[in-house]
Amino acid sequence: MSTPPTALSRRLGLGDAVLIGMGSMIGAGIFASFAPAAQAAGSGLLIGLGIAALIAYCNAVSSAQLAAVYPVSGGTYVYGRERLGPWWGFAAGWGFVIGKTASCAAMALTFAAYAVPGPEWVQRGAAVAAVLALAALNYRGVTRTALLTRVLVTVSLVVLGAWLIAVAIGSHTDASRLGGWSEATSGGVYGLLQSAGLLFFAFAGYARIATMGEEVRDPARTIPRAIQFALGGVVLLYALVGVTALMGAGPMVLADSTAPLADAARAAGSDWIAPWIRVGAAVASLGALLGLIAGVGRTALAMAREGDLPRWLDAVHPRYAVPHRAEMALAAVVSAIVLLVDVRGAIGFSSFAILLYYAIANAAAFTQPRDERRWPRAVNVVGGAGCLVLVAALPWESTAAGAAVIGVGLVGRVIRLRHDAPD
Repeated sequence: MSTPPTALSRRLGLGDAVLIGMGSMIGAGIFASFAPAAQAAGSGLLIGLGIAALIAYCNAVSSAQLAAVYPVSGGTYVYGRERLGPWWGFAAGWGFVIGKTASCAAMALTFAAYAVPGPEWVQRGAAVAAVLALAALNYRGVTRTALLTRVLVTVSLVVLGAWLIAVAIGSHTDASRLGGWSEATSGGVYGLLQSAGLLFFAFAGYARIATMGEEVRDPARTIPRAIQFALGGVVLLYALVGVTALMGAGPMVLADSTAPLADAARAAGSDWIAPWIRVGAAVASLGALLGLIAGVGRTALAMAREGDLPRWLDAVHPRYAVPHRAEMALAAVVSAIVLLVDVRGAIGFSSFAILLYYAIANAAAFTQPRDERRWPRAVNVVGGAGCLVLVAALPWESTAAGAAVIGVGLVGRVIRLRHDAPD
C-alpha cells in the first residue's frame, strides 16, 4: 500500500522524542516564569511549582494514554474528536494553536531580551529574525529539528548546572530567604494558584511529543515513555532552580526582575555567571521555539485535514516530509504578535489556552475503555479539575483575552459549517 500524500514519516526514536519534549520545556519558562510567580505568591512559588507539576503529570499521563491509541499528528485535537465529538476536538485544537502561537512569541521575545542589547525595537526585530530562521530550519525536516534540539538542550543544561553551583556557593546566598510556612502562604490560596497557573506555562512542552505522534517510531511504546522521562527530568530541574533562586535573591528581588536568574546570581555575589545565564536563556528559548514551531504546525495540519482550518494548510512537503505551509503561516502570525505584545502578556494568554486544551485531554482520557487505560480515571479527574481551577486563578486580563479569542474561533466554525451545509 502506498503512503498517502499528506502522511508524515516515522523517523524519531525515544531519545529524539524526549529531547524534543525537554527542549520545548527548557525555554523561556525557566528563565522568565519565576518572576511573575514570585509576584503572585512570594516564596510560595515553590508550592505553586508543586501544584503545576502535579497537574502537568496528570495531563502527561492522560496524553500518553491517548497517544498510544491515536498515534497521529494533532494531539488533543484528534483525541477530542474521537472520544468527545467534533466540537470538543475543535476547541482543543484551536486552543492549542492560539496558545502555542502565543508561546512562540514569548520564546522569541525572551531570546531577544537576553541576547540582544539595545532598544526595544531592535529586540523585537531580532525576535522576528529568530522566528523566521527556525521556521526555515523546520522546513528542511524533522530529523534536523531533533539534531539541533539535542545541541540546544545540552548547552542549556550545562549553563543551568553552572548557575546552580555558582549561586549555591555565592557569598550572599542565604537559606533563610526560603522563609517558613507563613511567608510561603502570605499570598493566600489565590496567590498560590495563580503562581501555579503561570508556572504551568513552563511545563507544557511535553505535549510536543504527542502532537508529533505520526513521526515517532513504535508510538504505542515510545510516546508514553518519552513524555514521562521528559517531564520527570524537567520537574526536578525546575525545583532545583526555584529553591536556588530564592536562596540567592529572595522573593522580592525575583518579583521585580525581568531576568530573574541573572539577578539571583548577582544578589548571591556570583556576578561572573550572569553573562553565561544570558547565553543559556537565549539558547534555551531558541530550543523551545524550534520545538513549538514543529508542534503547532502539525496540529494545524491535522485541523486542516478536517476542514477546521483552511484546507490549503493540509500539505506535506514531498521531499522534506513536513507540514511546510502550516509552518510558514505560523511564522508569519508569530512575527506579527512579536511586534505587538510583551513576554508576560504572552505567558498569561498561553497558559489560559493550554490549560483548556489539557482539560479536554483529561476528559477524553476519562472516556477510554478499560482495555485502553494505563492509569486510573482518578488521574483524569484531578488533571481536568486542576486545569479549570488554574484557569480561574490566572490574571483577569489573560482570562478575558483568552476567552475572547476562543469565542472567535467557535463562532468562525459555526459560520463555516453553515456555509458548507447543503441547501
